[in-house]
Amino acid sequence: MYDSWLQQGQLGSLQLPAVGLFNRRKLPSVKPAEAQEMLKAGATLLDVRENSEWNAGHAPGAVHIPVRNVSAQAPKRLPKGRPVIVTCRTGARSRGAARILIEQGIEAYNLAGGMSAWESAGGRLMGKGNRPGTIA
Repeated sequence: MYDSWLQQGQLGSLQLPAVGLFNRRKLPSVKPAEAQEMLKAGATLLDVRENSEWNAGHAPGAVHIPVRNVSAQAPKRLPKGRPVIVTCRTGARSRGAARILIEQGIEAYNLAGGMSAWESAGGRLMGKGNRPGTIA
């Protein structure tokens, strides 16, 4: 019901343009198993969590750019021409970061469920100093 109102630009009697908050464009996302296959094929995993979360545990080989720095740093630090899978703890921050990357012309996917889903699906975590990692 709400989706049809949003597609028509209406919410009840309130007329709204179909832009911004009400733009329901589907954001590409992948499940952890799909992400692991994409990584094997050359994709990059971008972790947008804060430093303390990263230090507690992250996927081996991931690139770390805190979400507040994605817009400025990602174009400089991410490999060109490769898909990027964006992750955070549960997938909320990474959705916003993936949108930023897409707006910058980068092929980006949100990791559904974030690092919590990654770990549940058997994805490895390493902490600071190559110790076993945890999700903070």
